[in-house]
Amino acid sequence: MEYDYTKNVIEHFSNPRNVGEIYDADGVTVTILVDDIAYGNLRSEHGLSIWVEYGNRRILFDTGPNDAVLENAKLLGVNLKQTDAIVLSHGHYDHTGGLETVLNVAPNATIYLHPAAIKPKFSQKNGQARAIGMSNSTKNLIGALAEKGKVVWTRKPTQVFPGLFVTGLIPRNSDFEDVGGAFFIDKNCHRPDLLPDDQALVLNLPAGTVVILGCAHAGVVNTLNYAAKLSGEDRIYTVIGGMHLLNASRKRINYTIDAFRQYNIQRMGPAHCTGSKAAEKFKSAFPDQCSICSVGTKTDL
Repeated sequence: MEYDYTKNVIEHFSNPRNVGEIYDADGVTVTILVDDIAYGNLRSEHGLSIWVEYGNRRILFDTGPNDAVLENAKLLGVNLKQTDAIVLSHGHYDHTGGLETVLNVAPNATIYLHPAAIKPKFSQKNGQARAIGMSNSTKNLIGALAEKGKVVWTRKPTQVFPGLFVTGLIPRNSDFEDVGGAFFIDKNCHRPDLLPDDQALVLNLPAGTVVILGCAHAGVVNTLNYAAKLSGEDRIYTVIGGMHLLNASRKRINYTIDAFRQYNIQRMGPAHCTGSKAAEKFKSAFPDQCSICSVGTKTDL
């Protein structure tokens, strides 16, 4: 299942598949099911999973690293059996490890992911390599579902439901953003992983564009710029999710904050890999617009 990731990104604008369509209805809610922060009897895990109620549709964006998604969903009154679509932001284990658990209760859900998400993935710390990609059983399950027509490969911007789409491969145009860590596609850590599978979920609502991030390995600003171009909007209303600014420089964080100002973003929910330093800077810069997410955070749009 090979794909030429070096293809000119102009191709992505040539066939947007109705991604600019606006969803004009009530009843859009976003709930955090898995996050690094949790309170009370909710379970915290390093990972992310976000439940989107979109009219009469139910979308699960990422699945966390394990069965925490199922446990927290039950405690929060979320019925994963209703899942219509599962969107995977990229192929790291902390976003895909709960997929098998979810499919056990929602076997008819369609999965949306970029082909590179199933490739080998490694990180390196202190000279030591660690496998951080999908498990083999998860890859095999995706392969079996693909043969049944239950997998959509999102190389390009792809509509999931009217007014809701995934970006597919995000152009990397900023000169201050990178993938956010030492990531590789080989266990010897010689071949860098540029994470072409990184994608965001975008909702076109009457109030404005909503962008839901997994880790934003493509860069938060690159992602917002692409979402705005695809939506045809010069303003983004809401941004929620992981921003992978944990180890970002002060310059990168400040440039990201500047981009949020330029897009006049009214609601923002840093989560997961954003990092406490960056999240607090966002909170300081946008005291009325920013709410740091945790498991159970619910946002009505």
